[in-house]
Amino acid sequence: MLGGCGVFGEPKDETAGWSAQKLYTEAKALLADGGYEKAVKYFETLEARYPFGRYAQQAQLEIAYAYYKNGDKAAAVAACERFIKLHPNHPNVDYAYYLKALALFNEDSGLLSFILPQDPSARDSRAARESFDVLKELATRFPESKYAADARARAGYLVNAMASYEVAVANYYLRRGAHVAAASRAQAAVKQFPEAPATEKALFILVKCYDAMGLADLRDDAERVMRKNFPDSPYYARGIDSGRPWWQFW
Repeated sequence: MLGGCGVFGEPKDETAGWSAQKLYTEAKALLADGGYEKAVKYFETLEARYPFGRYAQQAQLEIAYAYYKNGDKAAAVAACERFIKLHPNHPNVDYAYYLKALALFNEDSGLLSFILPQDPSARDSRAARESFDVLKELATRFPESKYAADARARAGYLVNAMASYEVAVANYYLRRGAHVAAASRAQAAVKQFPEAPATEKALFILVKCYDAMGLADLRDDAERVMRKNFPDSPYYARGIDSGRPWWQFW
């Protein structure tokens, strides 16, 4: 009697006897309605029961998307990496790359929060760099993919964001008199992101740091590069009326 009522037995599996198609259809319906956790369970059940069918491969991608929509970015990245590893030549592997990049991209969507009054050097831009690498690989390996254009646009945004982040950290150190650290971060921005708009300020910081440290040759080299690439920089004008070199406006 007790076994029959299921009080002390295993919970009844509502999907028992379902075909791969029914499991997939029901999971997709849950996904569309926002039932992400239950959708993942259905997709996992589908993959476990029918591991060699076409629905199993698609279920792996859907699991990654469900994790992404549910806000579990780490699980989404892991699911995408698993799909890429298992099916490197799958027709939809470009989507796995794209979804992985999105998860990483959104994980570090607060990269530019350095504009807030806090220490920007405490932030970690690793997720942004990883996202950029994945976006670059997607655009390079699958140039005809329908996701390629958006991948290139997001990669461009990340380049500017990462450059601005490095310069913000450099400026943070500069204002605190940590000239070696400031010069190091500014130099990294110039070398890694030479085309980014933030390079102008990075060079300005380099000039100031080298001047403060008494490194006249390096200061002059940095100023020469800055004047060549940014001849109309507004930084030059700030020190004209003071009678001091333009980089010493404070």
